[in-house]
Amino acid sequence: MTELWLVRHGQTEWSMSGQHTGRTDIPLTEAGRGHAAELGKFLAETKFQAVLRSPMRRARETCEIAGFGDVAVVDEGLHEWDYGVFEGRTGPEIRAEIPGWSVWEAVIVGGESVEQVGERADGVIARALAAAGPETDEVVRVALFAHGHILRILAARWIGLEANEGRRFALGTGSVCVLGFEKETRLIRRWNRGFEE
Repeated sequence: MTELWLVRHGQTEWSMSGQHTGRTDIPLTEAGRGHAAELGKFLAETKFQAVLRSPMRRARETCEIAGFGDVAVVDEGLHEWDYGVFEGRTGPEIRAEIPGWSVWEAVIVGGESVEQVGERADGVIARALAAAGPETDEVVRVALFAHGHILRILAARWIGLEANEGRRFALGTGSVCVLGFEKETRLIRRWNRGFEE
C-alpha cells in the first residue's frame, strides 16, 4: 500500500530557457515560488510517513515553501543528472553541433550515463520503501522533492523499465506524480499534475 509522491521543483530561469540544469545550484523564479505555494495547498491534507529531498537549492526551496522543510531529509540520490560538458546548454544548441543528439542516448563527458542515474534512482526507491516502514493495510505515502530527469528515470525504474525509458514521461515544473501498487504490481497512479498556465 506504499505510494511514492514525486514532486518536481518549481520553475527556474534555466527550466524556462530549456538549459540542462544538473549540478548548477540556481534558485526558483517568482513563478517557481508560486508553484511551490500551490504545491503546499495541494499537499496540505496529505499525510506523509517520510519526505526526502534533493540537496539542490531549487528542490529545497520548493519543499520549504510547500511546508515540508522541517521534516524533509536530504537524499543525495535525488540530485539531478550530472550533465557534464552539456550543463547549462539547451538541446537545440547541442544538436547544432551534434546532429541528432539526445541526452537519453549521448555519452555524457564529465558527467553521468543514464544507467548511472538509473542506479541512483534504484537506491532512492529502496530508501523510500524502507522509510515507509512495514507493509500495512493503510496507504503509506513518501514524498520525494527533486528534479525532472531524475524523477522521470525513477518512474521508469519503478515500473521495471530501463532508465532511458524515462524519456517517455513528460514532467512539468511544480508537478506531482504518484507511483503505487495494484496488488503486487508497481504502477503509475497519477502523472504530471501541474500548476503551470
